[in-house]
Amino acid sequence: MKIRVLGCSGSIAAGSRTTSFLLDDDVLIDAGTGVGDLTLDELTRIDHVLVSHSHLDHILAIALLADSVMRRRTAAGRPPIQVHALAPTLNALRQHVFNGVIWPDFTQLPRPEQPILALVPFATGEVLALGGRRIEVLPAEHTVPAVGFALLHDEPGRGARWVFTGDTGPNPRLWQRLRGWQVDHLVIETAFGDDEHALADLSSHLCPCTLGEELAQLPGRVQVHITHIKPGEVEAVMAQVQQLGSGHDLTALHTGQVIELDGAPAT
Repeated sequence: MKIRVLGCSGSIAAGSRTTSFLLDDDVLIDAGTGVGDLTLDELTRIDHVLVSHSHLDHILAIALLADSVMRRRTAAGRPPIQVHALAPTLNALRQHVFNGVIWPDFTQLPRPEQPILALVPFATGEVLALGGRRIEVLPAEHTVPAVGFALLHDEPGRGARWVFTGDTGPNPRLWQRLRGWQVDHLVIETAFGDDEHALADLSSHLCPCTLGEELAQLPGRVQVHITHIKPGEVEAVMAQVQQLGSGHDLTALHTGQVIELDGAPAT
């Protein structure tokens, strides 16, 4: 198994793409602008999209993905792409995206009995079984209903190969859930520098000083990948992050990175 980083920036600019990860070749975790770098063949292989929350930088490619692959998947008799999210997130997609005004309703197209998208609700704490992989829905603390995800080890109780916090501010429920787990890779956001601490608090994001407080609750030595930094601010934010002295291995995530999940190092 592997995670391919399609995008990990807090916004867009040349070379910066918003949050999306490809698990193997058939599961998207969030659907930001980086999805557009996939070939049409790669897009057609996607069967599931896991959505952390309803903000535009995490969902905007769902609508375009549906449009791009509809003809191919329909001709091949493929089932709908399943979009998994909290019920409020799915309601936001119905009301504000697939409403015939912003975008056609691909939960009814090309035919209501054979749509290209199916919206599938999940709940925090649920474990999804997708092609032999188990993914737990983790709590997040954000300005809208939000979650993170954990790709679990095959052995129950061992912990997670990969944890993605989603967009979140300080999140005691997450660390309570991870207590006692082995975590191989943690992807955690740090959207602002410490000079914008107040803005980070207001928008339920982390900055380096609050990141340090969060990581203090993570035992052991974990490969920690910092995500969601704004374009042009990676060096400044990471300089502050590196001063934390957390005891973990802290690096900035980058688009195109591949994280191997079977013992091989990240590339």
